[in-house]
Amino acid sequence: MSDELRIPPVRVGDERATLTSLLDWQRGTLMVKCAGLTDEQLRRKAVAPSGLSLLGLVRHLAEVERGWFRNVFNGEDVRGYFPRDEAGEWTEFHVEDADPAESFRIWRETCERSRAIVAAAGSLDVIGRFGEEEYSLRYILGHMIEEYARHNGHADLLREAIDGVTGE
Repeated sequence: MSDELRIPPVRVGDERATLTSLLDWQRGTLMVKCAGLTDEQLRRKAVAPSGLSLLGLVRHLAEVERGWFRNVFNGEDVRGYFPRDEAGEWTEFHVEDADPAESFRIWRETCERSRAIVAAAGSLDVIGRFGEEEYSLRYILGHMIEEYARHNGHADLLREAIDGVTGE
C-alpha cells in the first residue's frame, strides 16, 4: 500500500497539533485501505459473517465526523447523510446500491468541515454538548482517533480478504 495519501503526524509539537495530525493520519490510513479498489470491491462484505464493507466504513465515519464535530461540538443540528430506513436502522452500512464516488465526496467534505471547526476553536478546553453531557474538544479529538483506529483495524481485515494486500 502507498503512503502517499497520508501525512506523517507531528512527533514534537503542542497538544492541538499532535491530536489533529494523529487524527489526519488515521483519516489518511482509511484512504490507503480503500485506494485502488473497484466500486464492487469497496461494497464487498468480505469477512463473513460481518456485514462490514470498506464503503460502509467510509460512510459510517462520515456520520461520526458529522455527529461529533458539527452536532455535539459546534451545536449544529445536521441530520444524517445516510438516514434511517423504514425499520429505524441507520443506512450507512447499506451499500449494495451506494455510489462510492458520492460517499467519498461526502466523507471528504465532512472531514474538511471538521478540520475548520477544530481550527476555529479557541482551545482544546472548549465544550460541546449532547443533551446533558458535555465533551471538551480534547476528548472529542481523542475519541475520533480511537474511532478511526478501531475501524482501520476492520479495514485491514477487509482489504486483505478482498485482494490480499496488507500494510500499516
